[in-house]
Amino acid sequence: MGCSSCSSGGGTPKGCKNNGTCSSGGCNKLDVYDWLGNMALPDGQSVYDMVEVRFKNSRKGFYRNQNGITLQVGDVVIVETSPGYDVGVISVVGELARVQIRKKAPEIKPYDAKKILRIANQEEIDKWMQGRTLEKDVMYQARSLAVNLKLEMKISDVEYQADLSKATFYYTAEGRVDFRQLIKDMADKFKIRIEMRQIGSRQEASRLGGIGSCGRELCCSTWLTDFRTVSTSAARYQQLSLNPQKLAGQCGKLKCCLNYELDMYLDTIKEFPRSDVRLKTEKGIAFHIKTDVFKRQMWYANEGEMGLIALSPEKVKEVIKLNKDGKTPKDLKDFSYQKEAVVKTDEPSYENVVGQDSLNRFENSFKKNKKKKRPQEGHSQGGNNSSNKPVQGSSQRTGQRTNPGNNNNRPPNQQNQAKQPPKL
Repeated sequence: MGCSSCSSGGGTPKGCKNNGTCSSGGCNKLDVYDWLGNMALPDGQSVYDMVEVRFKNSRKGFYRNQNGITLQVGDVVIVETSPGYDVGVISVVGELARVQIRKKAPEIKPYDAKKILRIANQEEIDKWMQGRTLEKDVMYQARSLAVNLKLEMKISDVEYQADLSKATFYYTAEGRVDFRQLIKDMADKFKIRIEMRQIGSRQEASRLGGIGSCGRELCCSTWLTDFRTVSTSAARYQQLSLNPQKLAGQCGKLKCCLNYELDMYLDTIKEFPRSDVRLKTEKGIAFHIKTDVFKRQMWYANEGEMGLIALSPEKVKEVIKLNKDGKTPKDLKDFSYQKEAVVKTDEPSYENVVGQDSLNRFENSFKKNKKKKRPQEGHSQGGNNSSNKPVQGSSQRTGQRTNPGNNNNRPPNQQNQAKQPPKL
């Protein structure tokens, strides 16, 4: 049901070629695992009547199960809208829905929430699927109308309501756009109610999805629900190159993953001295060049000299303390970072495996034991029988005279003995 309701076309996932599902659970974006599903409620406590309903892409909403319908995750239900109705899929039920409401919509009131009317029947599902098939062509036509009106906006997605009475157009724009004439043109052409909703670049990327520079699906389209502010200072703290092309994601903004490890860097950098402090030595002044947080190294360069000197944070603090006391060390190399001696070990005996053998290892000719030829027809065990004379063999003991060139008159056990090669 999830794959057939996406905008990829035909209900077949584009990436996996219908051989499986992606890491986001197929087309069910931002899917939630019910880790409270196997826990029974205390005695006397009723089931929480609020549920979470998932719609197209990452749009979700909370609705009240006022009629007490037995609902499970994955059920297709009819929900109340204004005007008409819409079709959604149940994503969270029970006590986990209470946790989701506290996290995402703490201001919602259960009695003011919209209601779940009933479970959808087959006719309503077919009508809902019909609206999904119309969305792609309607989006292209709406883009053409916007271009004809010279509006600086980009229509990125269209979502039909299940009763086919309303369509919501999602667009991105740098500033305010006067789309009143556009709404009139679209209403006359499509014969439905039009709603325009502006979204940001990050929300657009989360709705459309894609592959990031890391080779995986976008975080915003799989599990990330909140978009926090990302600044260039996050890249500076992590010693990253301030290259906009490398720091920008599919949405054109700074990557959200720059904030993932920022707290760890901030905690570790507190142990490092300030990088703007210059170190004074007898050779001159040394400037800070770069810092390797994980290796705990600070690289300095003497003024007018080539090469970098690696110092540990403790050694840098020691040099700074000497400078404050009015002392200047002779050279920073006396405090340089020395790597531990590498202990050489014997090479393992299994190093030369199949993948490391020589490529011409099969070109050598191997000598094989030559098998002796079996006696040909017309030759007996005793010698040549070219004269076709009767030869008395082992059959004479039984009183029979046979021709070794013709084994048809022998018993089966004697025929097998004649075909065997002579024993040495």
